[in-house]
Amino acid sequence: MPKTKKAKDEKAAKHDKADKVSKRRKDAAPVDDEQGLDFARAWVEFPDPADDEQVFRCDLTWLTSRWNCIFGSGCQGIQAGRAADGCCSLGAHFSDEDDEKRVAGHVARLTPDIWQHHDEGQRGGWIAEDDEGSRQTRPFQGSCIFQNRPGFEGGAGCSLHILALKEGREPLETKPDVCWQLPIRRTYEWIDRPDDTRVLQVSIGEYDRRGWGPGGHDLHWWCTSATSAHGAGDPVYVSYRAELTELMGKAGYDRLVELCEQRLASRLPLVAPHPADPARPGETG
Repeated sequence: MPKTKKAKDEKAAKHDKADKVSKRRKDAAPVDDEQGLDFARAWVEFPDPADDEQVFRCDLTWLTSRWNCIFGSGCQGIQAGRAADGCCSLGAHFSDEDDEKRVAGHVARLTPDIWQHHDEGQRGGWIAEDDEGSRQTRPFQGSCIFQNRPGFEGGAGCSLHILALKEGREPLETKPDVCWQLPIRRTYEWIDRPDDTRVLQVSIGEYDRRGWGPGGHDLHWWCTSATSAHGAGDPVYVSYRAELTELMGKAGYDRLVELCEQRLASRLPLVAPHPADPARPGETG
């Protein structure tokens, strides 16, 4: 079952991270290929097939978009001059003790051939606390300690991600919650209905700059609205099958797939397409 019943805040620590960026990046300016934040979106709401006290509210504009991660292939990074870090410059805050414990179990299997900073992690630890006392992966030399730098023989990027691929796992099994969920944003809201019933509304949408809090506007670059990151062959609901299934449960995800396929099967122009997407055949951009 997905962890939706906790109905907890989606990581206030994410906002703490972005606020730190804001303090460092007051001179930040939008990068040319970002399409902005305010545009029409197509949302769909449906009951959770596995839980009659829960409904999903999903952003079809985002989930049927052609976004894909372009880390190492055009990603400009959230900090100027550190494109190779992608969105890993600040380290990752843990969502709770279970998240930290789960990650620790996988860190124990990391070896020097796939983790560039293995010796440093063993010597100085791989967990740190931010200014507010929240626990996170340790920043080291300007980025997350698990971030392998370009040129490392074991591969650039997240060593926990590399471990998952090496072992035939989904990266969501080995990485902190915030890392595998981005750029999907899951939020919760209790809805009081006119007939005095109450339902938990679980929203699944795009983690845009606003999702980071005020500091999100000062990120050097953010990919979700960037045209350079919208050219995938598969839409997000397909490429993020594993992550969405974990967030929604299999029954919820299967219903989402049906609704996304109905949207894309229409012969009419899409209502509220993502502005960063390339135009579909027969449509003008």
